[in-house]
This record gives sequence, structure tokens and C-alpha cells, in this order.
Amino acid sequence: MDYKKISKSIQRYLAWIGLRFCSLMVKLIPGSMIYGFARGIAWLSYKFVGKQRKLAFDSLSIAFQQQKSDKELREIAKVSFLSMAKSAVELMFLMDRPPELKKRVDFVGKDNLEKALSSGNGVILVSAHFGNFPLMMAKLSLEGYQIAGIMRQMRDLRTEKFFLEKRNHMGIQTIYSQPRKTCVEESIRALRNNSVLFIPLDQNFGTAGVFVNFFGQQAATATGPVVLAQRTKAAILPCFIVRQADDRHKIFFEPPLILVEGKDDRDTILINIQRLTDIIETYIRKYPAEWGWVHRRWKSKPSKEEGV
Repeated sequence: MDYKKISKSIQRYLAWIGLRFCSLMVKLIPGSMIYGFARGIAWLSYKFVGKQRKLAFDSLSIAFQQQKSDKELREIAKVSFLSMAKSAVELMFLMDRPPELKKRVDFVGKDNLEKALSSGNGVILVSAHFGNFPLMMAKLSLEGYQIAGIMRQMRDLRTEKFFLEKRNHMGIQTIYSQPRKTCVEESIRALRNNSVLFIPLDQNFGTAGVFVNFFGQQAATATGPVVLAQRTKAAILPCFIVRQADDRHKIFFEPPLILVEGKDDRDTILINIQRLTDIIETYIRKYPAEWGWVHRRWKSKPSKEEGV
């Protein structure tokens, strides 16, 4: 009997039950109470989900080395759990209230997006699992932009279906990262339709990507934004959503990244993925609790040749 498989199935089922409970509660409680509800979820999660708590602390320790004390790292981890809980709760609340969603999220640097779209080649919106990024896509859709996002399919199909229906309801096109060929084809089609294509560039990508410096450590990173930009002439626009003190949000559109040519195609990709990763790191350093630290970002290690 595969006890590990059974244990994971039980964990996913309990997570599904928790998601359905939260979804129901958000429908029943008044808007003024949703963040109090989120604080309760965050406290329970941090208290009882030991594996994720340890993972967050380990990731923070790798990123900040000796720059912060253990006390500071634990505080960032706690606030990060709260940020994730707030994002989940407000997402379920606001997606059923589009006018309220539009009012709670503001654009900063919108001219950068408009100018990039004016070329007609689409825009590659490079971001991270940072802040309430699904809310960012929903806001763009509500403002009339054609928006698609590259997503990894969740292992629990019930949970995946739940969020897929939410995205479909908001007019967000889902492009799954696998199979790779289909992902590339659908991404190119979206860009040629002058859509905004959201690509998070902050997760471990195994051996299929390139290794770049991220918080002083080599991290396996996807190459999609640069490859797609080369093929379609779409602009690459770094973009991040940041929670404000009053739980409103600001979406920051950075100036487009002009690709720097390397000595060959691989070098060009490596140089520009490093530049994008540097921008992501800058935002995480500025707002550390906004990033999802419960991910083994440095899990994959470069070979001796790549590490040279």
C-alpha cells in the first residue's frame, strides 16, 4: 500500500473542503469582515501547517542569508501567510462583485501598457507569484483588455476546475504550461491577437530552462518570455500588483524591456532572463511579504558545466 500517495490524497481532499468552506463563508459574511476572516485563516495555517511554515522560513533563509535575523524572517513569513490568505478571500469576494473590484485596484504606469499594445504585436506581461496576481488579471479584463495567463495545472482537479471557472467568468483565458507545444501555440496565437499574456517567471523550472542568479543563488528559470518576444515581436513589460495599507491595490507597469543581444541565441536568452529576474528580485526585496515563499525556488541545481 502506497501510504505516501494516500496521505497526499487526504491532504488534497482536506484542502478542497477548506476551499469550499471559505467560498461559502465569503458569500455569507459582510464585506467589512472578510479581512478579519482572512486573519483567522492565516493564523490557523501558520500554526498548524508546519511543512509550509518550514518551507517559507527555509526559502527566506536562503534568500536573505545573514542579512536578516531569524526573528525578522519569521515575521516576514507570518505576514506572507496573511497576505496569501487575504488574497484568496478577497479574490473570491471581489470576483462576484466586478464594480467593487474595479474600484479597489488602480493602475500606475498605464501609459507603458498602452504604448506597448499600440504596436499590435501583443504584450508579454512578466510578473511573479507576487501580491494578488489573479486580481491583477481580473482588473485588466474588466478594463477591456484581452488577457491570457500561462498557468501550471493544479494537481487536484476539483480545485483546478473551481479556479478555472472563476477565470472564465472574468474573461481570463487560461493557457496551461503543459503540454509545451500546445502552450507555445496558444501563447503565440494570443499575442498575434494583440492580447496581454501574463507569464509568472519565479518558479523552479527544472532542467528545461536556464540558470540565473536569484538572491545570490542559481535558480532554474523559464525562457518563455524572451523566446516568445523573439518570435512575435511582442513587447515584454514587467508588472507587479502591490497591496496598500488600506488593502487596496496598485498595479505597477514598468517600462518595456528592450532585449539585449548576446553572442548567440542562448546567450541572448540568458542575459535577458537574468535582467527580468533582477527586476522580480527588486520587487521582492522591497515587498518581501508579498511573495509566495512556500515554494522550493532553488530545488534544481545546475550541472558542473552550467555552474562554471
